[in-house]
Amino acid sequence: MSTQTLTEGTVPQRLAHTRELMRREGIHALLVPSADPHLSEYLPGYWQGRQWLSGFHGSVGTLIVTTDFAGVWADSRYWEQATKELKGSGIELVKLQPGQPSPLDWLAEQTPEGGVVAVDGAVMAVASARTLGGKLEARGASLRTDIDLLKEVWSDRPALPNAPIYQHLPPQATVSRGEKLAKLRETLQERGADWHFIATLDDIAWLFNLRGGDVSFNPVFVSFALISQQQATLFVALSKVDAELRAVLEKDGVTLRDYSEVADALRAIPNGASLLVDPARVTSGLLDNLDSGVKLVEGLNPTTLAKSQKSLADAGHIRQAMEQDGAALCEFFTWLESAWGRERITELTIDEKLTAARERRPDYVSLSFNTIAAYNANGAMPHYHATPEEHAVIEGDGLLLIDSGGQYLGGTTDITRMVAVGTPTEEQKRDCTRVLKGVIALSRARFPKGILSPLLDAIARAPIWAENVDYGHGTGHGVGYFLNVHEGPQVIAYQAAPAPQTAMQPGMITSIEPGTYRPGRWGVRIENLAMNVEAGSSEFGEFLKFETLTLCPIDTRCLEPSLLTQEEKQWFNAYHAEVRERLSPLLEGAALEWLNTRTAAI
Repeated sequence: MSTQTLTEGTVPQRLAHTRELMRREGIHALLVPSADPHLSEYLPGYWQGRQWLSGFHGSVGTLIVTTDFAGVWADSRYWEQATKELKGSGIELVKLQPGQPSPLDWLAEQTPEGGVVAVDGAVMAVASARTLGGKLEARGASLRTDIDLLKEVWSDRPALPNAPIYQHLPPQATVSRGEKLAKLRETLQERGADWHFIATLDDIAWLFNLRGGDVSFNPVFVSFALISQQQATLFVALSKVDAELRAVLEKDGVTLRDYSEVADALRAIPNGASLLVDPARVTSGLLDNLDSGVKLVEGLNPTTLAKSQKSLADAGHIRQAMEQDGAALCEFFTWLESAWGRERITELTIDEKLTAARERRPDYVSLSFNTIAAYNANGAMPHYHATPEEHAVIEGDGLLLIDSGGQYLGGTTDITRMVAVGTPTEEQKRDCTRVLKGVIALSRARFPKGILSPLLDAIARAPIWAENVDYGHGTGHGVGYFLNVHEGPQVIAYQAAPAPQTAMQPGMITSIEPGTYRPGRWGVRIENLAMNVEAGSSEFGEFLKFETLTLCPIDTRCLEPSLLTQEEKQWFNAYHAEVRERLSPLLEGAALEWLNTRTAAI
């Protein structure tokens, strides 16, 4: 069904039905977050309620419905997309920007005394529920988390996913599940916790060295885990686990229970026991099952920090994955340049051909996110996705933005490159060069070990701010190891709170991706992945620097080299020399020739 059909026809009917139920239940406002019981970024269809009810397909956004208002809160990445998709739906776009109320703040301000705000507690983080509940209570209003209105209005709700679970095996799995469980139990003892409950899917997949296919692009599976010193219980749909894997898990001390039994297991934790949970990574609906006498020990999931710090052995596999990914990109770009003027090329063609190039590479599993191929004005939407109904033909002059990535057994990739189509304008070249200066500035930086990652953001933005230009998204996100392309706890974004858990540690992999977006004209983003590595110590402490992992030429035809300093040119030429050296053995013929041409020094 096209977006147009959704917004012009079905969405108003769905809103009307929802409001009927709200009146029946005495609910003033309904909050529908983009979330599931695992607080995932990419949601299985069963939990895509915000998308279903609003018609807005962005991966992040919050819907609020009242008796006389409906709005989707979205950040600048989605403003153009949301404007199109919400047109005629009766739902407003509320732009998330500094100084404007967040959805929770807006609810607290707008809910009258005695009013009731409802949200499905099964998909709302404990921390968020506490914040909203406290704000409402201060106004004499209340929060209700025991009702899922979508159950009644969403008649054709998709089923829960049921893809098989498989092992992540050596050599790419460099630490056994037994060792990981033992280390986790040591941490529980240090924190004075008898039990630990994990709801986040990438933490569970990492801890048990298992992978699945329940979530698009992320090799994870719908599950919960409950760990004590004596037990490790994994709650999954049992049909996903074959007899052989079940035997392997049992041998490693892992008990399987059905996914639906997690509430019973939480209710069975004895009165007086202590349970370690991360309030930002577990929902209030789940913890409502606990006996009131269970003591909560709150803090970051130990697995979140552990999986963010890739080992030296992990790093070796990641470098190999980056080489294979870079070689695939070189073969793709070779085809693209040979096809100009001979074939009709659209944004959809880009996705198809680039995916095919990756599929030919060893240890490739899947894409790591929806490929973004965005030509000229479409590039101004940072999370644009071409569809059969709406896409651009790539012809004439301008800039093509390609943001893509792959999942390999030895790592997860995420890369953005700009491609010159015909002859870019001088203004387009200046934008590309300015963004490149931001990439280089942060890539060359040294910084104290343990610095809070949001504080690094200004380094990448400084060359862009110098021209009175800015961009609305963060500069960098953490990246998993054959796991989620977006992972924490570190994030390079001044908008993020510089909390203690965001401290930069060796082995963390983070994207570096500044940008510039000119609505209706073009967008620019250049992205590499980089890993924190030791940079020596002094009387001022230990320092880290970035090792650039991504290997692919940056198109010099999009640049104005005269705007680069001598130091920037040296970094750029050294990077291209490394790309050429490491990718040459994996290429031949026209692709090798293309690589040599595109990595020539400037």
